[in-house]
Amino acid sequence: MNFSYGISMTFASLGLIEPLLRALEALGYQTPTPVQTQAIPPVLAGRDLMAAAQTGTGKTAGFALPLLQRLTMEGPKVAPNCVRALVLAPTRELADQVHESIRQYAEHLPLSTYAAYGGVSINPQMMKLRKGVDVLVATPGRLLDLHRQNAVKFSQLQTLILDEADRML
Repeated sequence: MNFSYGISMTFASLGLIEPLLRALEALGYQTPTPVQTQAIPPVLAGRDLMAAAQTGTGKTAGFALPLLQRLTMEGPKVAPNCVRALVLAPTRELADQVHESIRQYAEHLPLSTYAAYGGVSINPQMMKLRKGVDVLVATPGRLLDLHRQNAVKFSQLQTLILDEADRML
């Protein structure tokens, strides 16, 4: 039961760990948005989630924060060329934006993040993936290119996130 009616939610009350709370404080986040309040607990519990909300409502933090916590608290160290979580984004601009947010949230965590997309050389991306990456944000086309060249493997994939899935149909 939720007895927090009339009491404002905090990121701590949603169950987020201290390193994430520190990153949020440094970023100036004070209280969770409605989409974050609804999304964070089920994702922390390992449940599937589909969320739709307007731009600027905090959807990225709503999925990224609990994802980063789960990756930190459980699972093996990432193997070479593997990813533990994959965020697919329809454009390189969105992939860059989402990756930058995830990178900032993960500032105090022992996790690696990376963004891969077309329009730039694939070779540095292949080199980066050799060590494995905990969270890869990628566009579909570049992900397929990397997979075809055996630069990315999905044997350790725990979580798949489709960001703006409606734009990738």
